[in-house]
Amino acid sequence: METLIINGGNALRGSVEINGAKNAAVAILPAAVLASNQKCIIDNIPDIEDVHCLERILAGLGCTVNKINNNTLEIDATDITTVNACTEDVRRMRASYYFIGSLLARFKKARVELPGGCPIGVRPIDQHIKGFEALGAKVTIEHGAVSVEADELHGASIFFDVVSVGATINVMIAATMAEGTTTLENVAKEPHVVDVANFLNTMGADIKGAGTDVIRIKGVESLTGCNYSVIPDQIEAGTFMIAAAATKGDVTITNVIPKHLESISAKLIEVGAIVEEGDDSIRVTVDKPLKGVNVKTAPYPGFPTDVQQPMSTLLSITEGRSLIVESIWENRHKHTDELKKMGAVIKVEGRTAIIDGVESLTGCRVRATDLRAGAAMVIAGLIANGETEIVDIEHIDRGYPHIENKFRALGADIRREDR
Repeated sequence: METLIINGGNALRGSVEINGAKNAAVAILPAAVLASNQKCIIDNIPDIEDVHCLERILAGLGCTVNKINNNTLEIDATDITTVNACTEDVRRMRASYYFIGSLLARFKKARVELPGGCPIGVRPIDQHIKGFEALGAKVTIEHGAVSVEADELHGASIFFDVVSVGATINVMIAATMAEGTTTLENVAKEPHVVDVANFLNTMGADIKGAGTDVIRIKGVESLTGCNYSVIPDQIEAGTFMIAAAATKGDVTITNVIPKHLESISAKLIEVGAIVEEGDDSIRVTVDKPLKGVNVKTAPYPGFPTDVQQPMSTLLSITEGRSLIVESIWENRHKHTDELKKMGAVIKVEGRTAIIDGVESLTGCRVRATDLRAGAAMVIAGLIANGETEIVDIEHIDRGYPHIENKFRALGADIRREDR
């Protein structure tokens, strides 16, 4: 069993380059299925387990997938042999549901097993289904799989009942080749939604309004391969920003889009950190004691739910009381039990975590209960006195490429071991 071993107490210093966005890449790779001719060459892809999983799913559908380097894939979807995606890889990751939209758009049918992912709460696909049915597809769920089929797809006006990143992207993908115009309202506006739209447009789609409240898609007859580069990862960048503040370090985070990080920067400034923006970089330093703040997660441009767990680690050692209200997922405070093992004082009431800052944490054996919780435990290990051992790190590897190497380059005492 692989674990991460961290001896805490070192202030992080130096520069770290951010990889491509996980949440964009895991939608863009399934969308490459839409290219009925020419290859897609996609770079700035993070070298993470979720991407490796998608590579295997693509190959299972009949795509030819060539790895040009660790961050660049060439995908030839010309001769797909099946529209059935029913494998263990499909079941184990949430983003596999994007194959429903992409296969439906191109072949007018698909069968995809219901996906898994991190256990952070109920994540139904009812809004996805609502969108597919509005486009003219018949949707059935049986034997643990979603089957969709349509004689033709036609444009429709669709108002999502809740703001959903997954449904916004999936229905947008499905509508790219629907006859007529599709209008999506009450959509998600996250940077990776915009990135997927830009990728589809590069393939020949006609999508306008991504990043606003309304997305309009004019259907086209076909899409072709293209060259595309994934945007930087907002969540990985936010994690390193928080780690820099927590360790009272001095870190420059490069290959970022500062605009995407404004809610995180604002909250770190409120805590007492110094945040300096460059054109494509952010520097985080600390020169005074940090104080507690209140955080409420919200859809973009609000504070990202994927950063609240690392933020809770920082707030566990700041002066005073902090509140974190998780408005997106109902079960995203499980990691606080692990932080309490290290001496954090946290009380969870429903979706609210009440955190009373302590002077320091102490190292011990803890679990990565999910992907972002794993990042929170890494930051906890970096600031704790003594040795911290993190188990179940396969969750971390799903979203953070070579996390120990990046932190070690900043001066952390961290290593990966088989134990």
